[in-house]
Amino acid sequence: MSSSRVLVTGGSGLIGGHCILQLLETGHGVRATVRSLAREQEVRAALVAAGMPEDADLEFVAADLTSDDGWAEAMRDVTGALHVASPVRPGHVEDEDEVIRPAREGALRVLRAARAEGVRRVVMTSAFHAVGWGHPHTDHVFTEDDWTVLEDPGTDAYGRSKTLAERAAWTDVAQAGTGPELVTLLPVAVMGPVIGDQVSGANDVIRSMLQGHVPAAPHVYLPIVDVRDVARAHVLALGTPDAAGQRYLLADGPALELPEIARLLRRELGEAARKVPRRTLPNAVVKLGALVAPAMREIAPDLGYARRVSHEKARQELGWEPRHAHEAVLDAGRSMIEKGLLAR
Repeated sequence: MSSSRVLVTGGSGLIGGHCILQLLETGHGVRATVRSLAREQEVRAALVAAGMPEDADLEFVAADLTSDDGWAEAMRDVTGALHVASPVRPGHVEDEDEVIRPAREGALRVLRAARAEGVRRVVMTSAFHAVGWGHPHTDHVFTEDDWTVLEDPGTDAYGRSKTLAERAAWTDVAQAGTGPELVTLLPVAVMGPVIGDQVSGANDVIRSMLQGHVPAAPHVYLPIVDVRDVARAHVLALGTPDAAGQRYLLADGPALELPEIARLLRRELGEAARKVPRRTLPNAVVKLGALVAPAMREIAPDLGYARRVSHEKARQELGWEPRHAHEAVLDAGRSMIEKGLLAR
């Protein structure tokens, strides 16, 4: 058994799963939270299928972001924690508190439990949604100094949840005056190999294209980062002494336009990509559709706008180098094809 155990919250999620795999590979023992221990065998089996040894030093504990139960046990005798768990519900949400409350209160529960158990450092998964929304569409390059504008009508509930949760975490650490140290990571759209049979986050864009649910690709840009690189950044942030008290944006190069992603999938995945759209959706059609269709209304304001993101701070301070976004896109698609997830 490893002498260094790390807690990963949200162990059943995509980022959490890849964090578990990389922590184990680097010699750490891992404790992971799930909302119910009834899922332990399912999550463990998915990780084994993704390459984890069956005898890996991994244990599970039940803990939920909306309750104090289980967090003291989760934090006991760990040297650090990766707080990955948070609701992911982009777009329109009828009751925004369903997203904001668990994100904000969960972050505070994790920090307070870590403080009570003497945990040295918490690395928290925030998001580019806490940085890049509500700003004018200019050629500004977003850095860790930027924050999303909460009051802007273009900021959705998910963006508000990530911003409020991260701000609450920084305030809590500042007011407490004692540990744990906090590091926050802010990935752009996360894509890459699926673990298990759950397709989540930006990977759903790839699945929808491969399934033929996108008849024509609109001129919308996505800044992308590979989930394996996001997990590596978590491990680096945990072990880099000077990372304490810092935010780090995680991105790879220029944003990709959806028609470019469609062309990439068709070119590289052959017959499996036969349903991927070949046509582009004119901006005028999207704007007209936005008058009646919520899905069109959400993307219309960002037509033709590619947010520019710098990962220079993560490169310099963490030694983090991301792979090309094309690899994230293609490996996401390949993993769904191999697992037979496109028929669902």
